[in-house]
Amino acid sequence: MSTRKLRFFLITICLLTISVTFIAGCGRNVTPTTESFTPEIQPLPAGLSTYEAMVIPPDNPMTPEKVALGRQLFFDERLSIDGSKSCYSCHVCEKGLTDGLPKAIGPGNKQLPRSSPTLWNIGYHKEFYWDGRSGSLEKQAMAAWTGGNMGVGDKAGEIVAKINALQGYKAQFQKVFQSDATAENMMKAIAAYERTIISGNTAWDRYRAGDNTAISQSAYRGWNIFQAIKCNNCHDGVLFTDQQYHNVGIGMDQENPDVGRFTVTKKPEDTGAFKTPTLRDIAKSAPYFHDGSAKTLEEAVDIMLAGGKPNQYLDKKNLEPHKILPEQREDLLNFLRSLTVDCTLSKPPLPQK
Repeated sequence: MSTRKLRFFLITICLLTISVTFIAGCGRNVTPTTESFTPEIQPLPAGLSTYEAMVIPPDNPMTPEKVALGRQLFFDERLSIDGSKSCYSCHVCEKGLTDGLPKAIGPGNKQLPRSSPTLWNIGYHKEFYWDGRSGSLEKQAMAAWTGGNMGVGDKAGEIVAKINALQGYKAQFQKVFQSDATAENMMKAIAAYERTIISGNTAWDRYRAGDNTAISQSAYRGWNIFQAIKCNNCHDGVLFTDQQYHNVGIGMDQENPDVGRFTVTKKPEDTGAFKTPTLRDIAKSAPYFHDGSAKTLEEAVDIMLAGGKPNQYLDKKNLEPHKILPEQREDLLNFLRSLTVDCTLSKPPLPQK
């Protein structure tokens, strides 16, 4: 073969090789590869040691990875039946971790029977819901998910399947729980995250820690009034709740009143009794009480200063009327405002595939 023909032959072979390599490379890229999802993992908050030791269920230990997973699920609307609601939808920062509505609204614009309670320091509570019918955060999360709040009902399996179809979630569940997502471990992750929602840096907390400039003189006088008229009988301790159930008369004048705790215990003395709400972030969590019937903080305070609303089951042991001067009422309100929380809850990146 001549030198000229040999050169032509070699060039042809090189061009064919390049063409085959290019075609093969194109074939491999027709289906894009799934990008890995990196969750936003943060250390457990120092706030977990702010109060007494939090009781963590032995079957749901806390880890940063589990909390990170729970945080994503807490903010993910895809957990609801129609993709319209997340846990955060009913517990937003601007409304004191409530939804700012008299009564909660579920998917399909369905009104629920009671208002959304705040989640501040919820990990320190022992019973959940206004009537305390749930004995753990995990059970409460499951009830809210399958019930009216997120409306999943008997479609739980379908939602779980959608979560497992997202590799970003699937990989995290495998790492945290050594299994795919299930209804139970989804709720465990959400509960773990909720246990990190802690209020411990209000103006009042800073004052108690030694910063005498953190609150006004009016707020300080309000604290003294708060104690003098025994508001702390029920709004007790650093949590500002005794976690007990009291009838203050709200809604008892209705034709068919919400009987509250009675539905759980069946004890007549629990008729119309509801769990004492925390006062933390109270200035932002209007409207007030289990039915959202008090539109403003001032109205709620006036009801309590009046000793509640008369009815057969009123808690007279802890409630009595108090007449205070207008300036004392303002001091009391300023103390309550000093319990406002600088909420920093935020939606993390969520797995998209």
